[in-house]
Amino acid sequence: MSVLETFQLAIKNILSSKMRTFLTMLGIIIGVCAVIVIVGLGNGMQGYIEDSFADMGTDSLTVMIMGRGSSRSVSEEDMYELVEENSEYLKQISPTVTMMGSVKIGSDTLTATSITGISEDYFSMKGYEVVQGRGLQYMDMTDRKKVCVVGQYLNMAYFGGNAVGQTLKINGNTFTIVGVMAQEGSELEEGGTDDCVFVPYSTAARLSYTGTISSYAITVQNTDQISEAKAVVEQKLYQVFSDDDAYTVTSMAELVEEMNSMVNMIIYILAGIAAISLVVGGIGIMNIMLVSVTERTREIGIRKALGAKESAIMRQFVIEAATTSSLGGVLGILLGYGLSALATSVIANVMPDTPITVSPSLLAVVVAFGVSTGIGVVFGYLPAKKAANLNPIDALRYD
Repeated sequence: MSVLETFQLAIKNILSSKMRTFLTMLGIIIGVCAVIVIVGLGNGMQGYIEDSFADMGTDSLTVMIMGRGSSRSVSEEDMYELVEENSEYLKQISPTVTMMGSVKIGSDTLTATSITGISEDYFSMKGYEVVQGRGLQYMDMTDRKKVCVVGQYLNMAYFGGNAVGQTLKINGNTFTIVGVMAQEGSELEEGGTDDCVFVPYSTAARLSYTGTISSYAITVQNTDQISEAKAVVEQKLYQVFSDDDAYTVTSMAELVEEMNSMVNMIIYILAGIAAISLVVGGIGIMNIMLVSVTERTREIGIRKALGAKESAIMRQFVIEAATTSSLGGVLGILLGYGLSALATSVIANVMPDTPITVSPSLLAVVVAFGVSTGIGVVFGYLPAKKAANLNPIDALRYD
């Protein structure tokens, strides 16, 4: 009997008892489906993390300087010089000063609005766009002018879309609005991305009563060389402070990689737990194949009496087990894609601000199908061996 004929016979035997076959495949179906959905969820989370950090700039470094007392410090001029001297790695720099306090517009006091001191290059570094008026300029820094650029939320909610030329107060100091940012967030809301005010960093430092600038944002020339760029900055700061604890240099790209590694670890653990059901399914296949061998003992005896070899008998039952398992794998894959699409829809409705797409990978599908088929072969071997070893005389006498 050829392999094709053996396969056709296996299909015939499977279809002869559909419900029993389905229940046998159920463990395989659940296991494959679970693995595909979990891996798809992991891919979606990775994509969401990368998109989220892309807005912050994966080509940037964040430098925080704690210092070691008044005798050792780094000024903003030193940091600008560092970028100029290492232009093959570093591109732009902007001091950043986070101001604490509130914004007052007319009689309204806003406590959720973020207030940040930046340089004239910050907007180009972050990819922000000014749609009304102008951005901050170099002279605003040197002269410590009290001017600012506001987010679209403040522009629309408090100035009716005409904020340029108007004024607001930051901790009692009057600032003139010279520009309005383009909308960055999906919605204009209090405390959101567009509820912000940007002022010259020199003005922010003076009003915050900080002696020196302690935070910097630096962009790199090439994201492939971000590790080298980070090392250059760390080396310069270590030469000044001789202490690793005096500063921190954080790479957004490295942070994304670390978070992706953590997500992958969790996904692998969950997928491994889900794969246990594949083993359970394999045991179910082995159990039903042993029952099948018992039910077809007389058939096996007739075939062996007619000259069928042990290898042919074994091949028949192994192929039947593998076919059952493979069919369960295909159904599990189809169910996995269906549940992935459903999960994507549910996430979009429940968490509209968290666009996670559950997208199964081709590799996960191929591996899941291969494993399901392999389980059928492995767990079908013992019943097949039992069938092949039957004594034809005893088998013919079996009733």
